[in-house]
This record gives sequence, structure tokens and C-alpha cells, in this order.
Amino acid sequence: MKKILLFAALFSGAVNAATLSVGNNLELLVVDGKEVKSGRFSHAESVELSEGEHQVVVRFDGEVKRGSKKVIYTTRPYLFDVNMTSQDAEITLPRLTSESQAKAYFARDPQWTLETATGSTTLSAVELIGDGLGAYSDIPALVAEYNKKNGIIIENGTPVDLQKTVVEVDDKTGKVQITGDALTQLKLWYSKASQEEKKTFKIWMAEHDFS
Repeated sequence: MKKILLFAALFSGAVNAATLSVGNNLELLVVDGKEVKSGRFSHAESVELSEGEHQVVVRFDGEVKRGSKKVIYTTRPYLFDVNMTSQDAEITLPRLTSESQAKAYFARDPQWTLETATGSTTLSAVELIGDGLGAYSDIPALVAEYNKKNGIIIENGTPVDLQKTVVEVDDKTGKVQITGDALTQLKLWYSKASQEEKKTFKIWMAEHDFS
């Protein structure tokens, strides 16, 4: 399958950019909250990214054997935090050739690997699970909902876990302490608010003089 190198505006100005690609039968879906556009007859398989942390969503979507026939097997999306360096990197899985093999592999905890010229690391993956009919028709919306529930925002092209930033737990005592500045705490609560709550907050802001 021919790889598509995408230079989206989001990544075009990156300094020390490197290529993140995915292995055979893998599809690159969302990067830093933005959908990665695929070709008409082929998957999106690579993108240019700056150095640092990026939130990447990938799924297996490929041809496998079912007896003597060939069928398309598609998984749910999987989300990763990928730390890009100046080296090109590739997200890979073991080679899966049959439908039964693929189903068995993804039924347990699948091992995703990030490979570079100097070595490989195992990625910590989150399987995104949607609800209802057409749950996976809008993957960016599914990612946005996951980020909202988990207090994650994409800031300057980098995923920021606000809960880790403003909540500190003592390993010995288990005591929870709210940390971080007021702006970071505001971002956390705003990221978790519903659209109606955000609307109400904006009205409240407009009714007060904060200048």
C-alpha cells in the first residue's frame, strides 16, 4: 500500500520535524485532536511532527484471511501519547494474517511498538469505545469526548493532562493536594464543562468587569 506523506498546516511550521508512520494494515486517524485525511483508496500512513509529545490515534484496518476468503478486519481506535524526537518513528504491530489470529490478538492486551533507527519502545494504549450506532463515524469527536472526560487539552500542538498538572497525590499518605496556578485550574474545569455550562460561564464573565 502506497504511503501518503501529509504536510497539514498544523505541522508545516514544525522545527526539527520528523516523520511518524504506521505499519502495514494500520491507519493513522487523528493527531493532536485533528483528523488526518486519507486518500480516496488508501489509508493515511504518515505525517510530519515536531519534537515532543503528541496524541496519536491509530487502528488496524486491513485484509486478512477467513478460510479461503479474504475479508477486511477493522478494530476500534487506539490512542497513544507518542514522544517524537528528531528521528523518524513507526508504530507497528506483529504481522496478523488471519481473521481468527487478529481477533485473538486484539481480544487480549495488544502490544503496540514505536520503532526508530536506534531502538523500540512499547506504547501505552487506550482503546476508545464509542456508544450507539455510528459511534466510530466521527473519530475526532470521540477523541474530544475522551479528552474532556480526562481533563486533557491540546495546547500549541501538545497534549496537556491538566489533572496531572493541578492534582498532586502523596504516594505515602494518599493525600490529595490541588496545585498549579489559577489559569491552569480554570483550564481544567473549563475543559470538563458541558456546552451549556460553558455558555453560562461566558454570560457570567460578560456581566462582570474584569478589566
